[in-house]
Amino acid sequence: MSDTSEAVDAHGAATGAAAVSGTEVAPDAAELDARDELARCRADFVLDGPEGTVYLDGNSLGALPRSVPARLADVVEREWGRLLIRSWSESGWWTAPERTGDRIAPLVGADPGQIVVGDSTSVNVFKAVVGAVRLVREEHGVAEGGGRDEILVDAATFPTDGYIARSAARMTGATVRAVPVSAMAEAAGPSTAVALVNHVDYRTGELHDLAAVTSAVHRAGGRVVWDVCHSAGALPVRLDADGADFAVGCTYKYLNGGPGSPAFLYVRREAQPRFDSPLPGWTSHADPFAMADGYAPGDGAVRGRVGTPDILSMLALEEALTVWDGVSVEAVRAKSLALTDFFLRRVRTYVPGGRAGRLRLTPLTPQEHERRGSQISLLCEDGSAPGGDDPAEAVMAGLHARGVVGDFRRPGVLRFGFTPLYTSFADVDRAARTLGDVLRNTGREAGG
Repeated sequence: MSDTSEAVDAHGAATGAAAVSGTEVAPDAAELDARDELARCRADFVLDGPEGTVYLDGNSLGALPRSVPARLADVVEREWGRLLIRSWSESGWWTAPERTGDRIAPLVGADPGQIVVGDSTSVNVFKAVVGAVRLVREEHGVAEGGGRDEILVDAATFPTDGYIARSAARMTGATVRAVPVSAMAEAAGPSTAVALVNHVDYRTGELHDLAAVTSAVHRAGGRVVWDVCHSAGALPVRLDADGADFAVGCTYKYLNGGPGSPAFLYVRREAQPRFDSPLPGWTSHADPFAMADGYAPGDGAVRGRVGTPDILSMLALEEALTVWDGVSVEAVRAKSLALTDFFLRRVRTYVPGGRAGRLRLTPLTPQEHERRGSQISLLCEDGSAPGGDDPAEAVMAGLHARGVVGDFRRPGVLRFGFTPLYTSFADVDRAARTLGDVLRNTGREAGG
């Protein structure tokens, strides 16, 4: 639990707004929505009406942008159906990985030419970690077994990142050491090759200091691979300005690319000529259609490519990214903080004292804005059944049954993701009110 975690009722005074029922919108939520400069963006997504679902799971899967179905239909019917193989050139299929990467670049603080889209997050983490180990050893003039043989991994990382790091370590003759992000600067030293760090903790929603961690690892002579899955599209990321070496992100969360949409790989421009990918493929070759026996890597971000691009999902993502036209990440961040603040206040209103029956809520997400991503995680505990069934699962099932969609992580964590492009303050009010109702019902069922 974060050292800033405290009971819900200790976060401050309640707003004093009267509880509302059904689909009625609290006056202050309606006022906030009326002043919201991003409210217009909601129409760009396929969402239920005001009496439908409140969707607070964009940190797992973003909503469908309204223009994507027509774009996909055109890709299938015309580009694939009629143009067939000519679309690799005439429809721009071949250059889609770099072109889409350049669309993502301003959302993560990168200049063009440093991001390529393709493969999964896991595959890109593998490329980045192995490539970073090789780069650092080259810089320090050491071979395998000669030093720079440690990979530091965020101790609270998403499990796959840890699995991939251990596989990369076996491949490079390195070892993995799990370290809390708060201790990463102190842990980095002469043995450090790479640090693999999450920008936002997937479980708690805590935002880490990308610039400070990167600087500390650089002082120790290592490189950093950042996992920005839970920050890209949710808050300002400054990969170029803050000195990031490599970054990997998924596109189906806050970037709304669709289930399983391809991930992206950022390779800092100065590192690109020395990026030795462990997965060299024909599409990253300097002359891919020469079909040469020997591999010669291409220049720039193209080095991050492997095989044939997944065109259908790639072009769905490219179209999805058009919702960002005319939208600033800074405005998104301001609304994200306003939404999460409003949610916490509403939870205090509808769950006074942080308790409902025998169930108790405790925030895991830091209160400080500078340490908060775009989600709120609440620890849900049942004092009557220590070690029993996970109460968060029952509570989330109750929320889903009442049209509020979030998710949970064992043990006991309720997660609510706030996507400012389509989440309204009315949504937030309804979600918190429904949470209070579900907690009271679940508490009674538990004997409270």
